[in-house]
Amino acid sequence: MTIGIVDILAPEHCLVDQAISSKKKLLEFLGDYLGKQLHVGSSDDVYERLLTRERMGSTGIGEGVAIPHCRLKQCQHAFAVLLTLPEPIDFDAIDHRPVDLVFTLVVPEEATDEHLQLLAVVASNFSNAEYRQALRNAPNNQQLYQRAISQF
Repeated sequence: MTIGIVDILAPEHCLVDQAISSKKKLLEFLGDYLGKQLHVGSSDDVYERLLTRERMGSTGIGEGVAIPHCRLKQCQHAFAVLLTLPEPIDFDAIDHRPVDLVFTLVVPEEATDEHLQLLAVVASNFSNAEYRQALRNAPNNQQLYQRAISQF
């Protein structure tokens, strides 16, 4: 069975127009947000995991999209957060374009196959220009969620 975005993303984890001014501040925001949502004790651990992955190479995949991701020991199941940014930020993306769509993925430390499968699904969705534009045009969190789980 193929796992999809609908299996890992909840409506309450879709956030429209998050005013974040840099890659570092974005990773800090995500560390704090995910730390609270996943009840992992320390948001710093999540931030450090995301930052460590980012140091291996940018997760900015191009076309204004970044997919920061990491494995986390305290995580019990795959978990995602989707953000839109009103002002794009530099993310060292492969195409050198700033990022305004951020799909963050955290998976259990031992979930290697699931992690790779989810990244492939997410990257495939974001490769579709119509999908990206629908997300960018979402007027509120609920619409962002509905558009994120839609098939294009």
